[in-house]
Amino acid sequence: MAREPLVPPRPPCALYLITPPAIPDLSAFAKTLGEALDAGSVAALQIRLKDVSDEAVLAAVEALKPVAQARGVAVILNDRPDLASRFGCDGVHVGQSDASYAEARRTMGPNAMIGVTCHDSRELAMDAAEAGADYVAFGAFFPTSTKETTHRPEIDILTIWQETVETPCVAIGGITVQNAAELARAGADFVAVSGAVWNHPDGPAAAVREFDQVLAAAF
Repeated sequence: MAREPLVPPRPPCALYLITPPAIPDLSAFAKTLGEALDAGSVAALQIRLKDVSDEAVLAAVEALKPVAQARGVAVILNDRPDLASRFGCDGVHVGQSDASYAEARRTMGPNAMIGVTCHDSRELAMDAAEAGADYVAFGAFFPTSTKETTHRPEIDILTIWQETVETPCVAIGGITVQNAAELARAGADFVAVSGAVWNHPDGPAAAVREFDQVLAAAF
């Protein structure tokens, strides 16, 4: 069980939305995305597509970036700093087996937002933070079908991080309306969510409204 965090007052934990791994109909999804973003506060949209061509990534960015940016939502591309830079994304998220932070920064420039997956390792996160990462991501905290995971951090990694490091942290992995508040109270600055929004029985907009309410009331 996570201990009560001894951290300074901070802004409410925010929603970090991740696309489904496949988007068969970009036009329809762009409309759904707009409705979801209008339903509550979302800090960022990560475009994360699985096993697709560069052309498919470009098509997704062209369809979704205007929808997000018009609402003040940062657009982050997963894995590919080269494409993120070429397609004008606000930032890129890199994993431990993807491009390095240094490579991503060289490619994206000084003003881009760069996040780094750190699994369950404070050491990896500290290295990323010291290098200049804009945020680090810990997870998966709960079972998830969205992405294969082998790391399962304890929730108090968020508390320890929040108490000792200024770089924001993102919690990811199996996050739902039911468990998001626990992560927020523990120290997550953002919760990254995919399936719990896109597969919500009442639709993505209803899901974002629920997350908005839960996170605003978390602490």
